[in-house]
Amino acid sequence: MKKVFFGIILVLLLCSHDMFLKMDNYFLEPNTETTIKLYNGTYEVSENVIDRNRMLDVSLVGNGQRISVDSTQWYQKDNITVLKFRSGNEGTWVAGVSTKPRNIKLAAKDFNSYLEHEGAPDMLTWRTENNALEDDAVERYSKHVKTIFQVGNALSLDWKAVLGYPLEFVPLENPYDIHTGHSLNVQLLFGGKPLANQLVYVGNEAMTNGKAGQEHSHADDGGHTHEHTISEEIDHQHTDSNQFRTDENGIIQIAITATGVWHVKAINLVPSHEEGLTHDSNWDTLTFAVGEGHSHEHSHEEDGIPSYFYWIASLLLVIVLFLWFNRKK
Repeated sequence: MKKVFFGIILVLLLCSHDMFLKMDNYFLEPNTETTIKLYNGTYEVSENVIDRNRMLDVSLVGNGQRISVDSTQWYQKDNITVLKFRSGNEGTWVAGVSTKPRNIKLAAKDFNSYLEHEGAPDMLTWRTENNALEDDAVERYSKHVKTIFQVGNALSLDWKAVLGYPLEFVPLENPYDIHTGHSLNVQLLFGGKPLANQLVYVGNEAMTNGKAGQEHSHADDGGHTHEHTISEEIDHQHTDSNQFRTDENGIIQIAITATGVWHVKAINLVPSHEEGLTHDSNWDTLTFAVGEGHSHEHSHEEDGIPSYFYWIASLLLVIVLFLWFNRKK
């Protein structure tokens, strides 16, 4: 019995694949030093760091440019991989990380438990319907994560950047141009094309003054210290709290019911016919924040006609009317 118990625990520890890019503050001042944290494990707890040589791509997108991040900008803090960088000019920015594929080999029972625990019921159903529950598995997996954050007040179009990852969430509207009561459409791309009928999980975490709660450390039974985020005022919902299916265009519609940090997750796990493999998977997450309301200005890129045009036109109209009435007198 002990062997079964510890076997399950080992599977859960080794197979916690979720990866998220998280920030202490998603609303930044321009040109200031800040950090992005790479969590590998769950949304709440990072169980281990990611080696720099596993990162296939690390990009920052802002002010119309895609910037490659140097490996020296990363450092390790406990079990979290941290990117230190300087925010740029005002606008809506994107950060992304994509990892190289790795293989994992699991016995049949362990793989079935893994699918149930990680939230991949479609593959569990497939194995059941194809009498494959007793088959061992060798899965190749890779992870792709993005976060969208706001620098200063002016909005820009960088939020819609497609980084070209194998599996990638792309919002169809700027998250920083909406507030509670609105909905946000998010499209899921696989190989650059819309992925239909994919199971997607969505969760929300409360913020305080633009920050996602406070960092809190605790020691586990083994004496290891873990750092995670707790909310000061409102308990955040657990990751995977809401489930959606993408439509024929790969789109889900998220009802924005609260301010705070929103996280979106999908696991595309399919059978593989490649020699030495039984399954191939891509894991993708997206994080962004929703503030209290429309407090941002639109940059000239986002609006067809700048707002100052209307001020100038109004002033000219007043002058013309003033001169016309003076001539009448």
